[in-house]
Amino acid sequence: MAVYTLPELPYDYSELEPVINPQIIELHHDKHHAAYVKGANDTLEQLAEARDKEQWGSINGLEKNLAFHLSGHILHSIYWHNMTGDGGGEPLAADGVGDLADAIADSFGSFAGFKAQLTKAAATTQGSGWGVLAYEPLSGRLIVEQVYDHQGNVGQGSTPILVFDAWEHAFYLQYKNQKVDFIDAMWAVVNWQDVAKRYEAAKARTNVLLLNP
Repeated sequence: MAVYTLPELPYDYSELEPVINPQIIELHHDKHHAAYVKGANDTLEQLAEARDKEQWGSINGLEKNLAFHLSGHILHSIYWHNMTGDGGGEPLAADGVGDLADAIADSFGSFAGFKAQLTKAAATTQGSGWGVLAYEPLSGRLIVEQVYDHQGNVGQGSTPILVFDAWEHAFYLQYKNQKVDFIDAMWAVVNWQDVAKRYEAAKARTNVLLLNP
């Protein structure tokens, strides 16, 4: 039985128009995300076979494949819920996300500063990757990370709460090679209610990184 399964989209393919057209959503979810799920499950089976046979010649490649596919599955699972057709703007106390708004201001100086940093991080990630807003538990602050492919350049223990997919398959059919235009447009569909829930959940996970003696 498969360990990982492809989650259903929380909306129709057309929900995010005109920012992302339905064809992109369908291909992105049904093909690309599904491939990461299959890749993670296949790699787990291959690792089990390696253990059974005590054949470790391919261990480095298998561990890298597991990290790649599993991280792709996790980031995409967050990505779909980070967006909504009636999202956008900025988090405000009046909308019930005041704690998130305060955390962004405390960590980045202002929402404008945060928006500029995440936009640049996502748009300038070398090759394929992501721009990520994450909760960093040691400092209790929010940080922006560039994730190369799916798993590189990440502070250990940080929890992603808002992710911008900057792989070409996320935008090329609609935006061609204009990645910056796609990232700029993404702000119109951010689901701040979802981001705020992820922020609160990440804060609640106390003492999971460095345990007190």
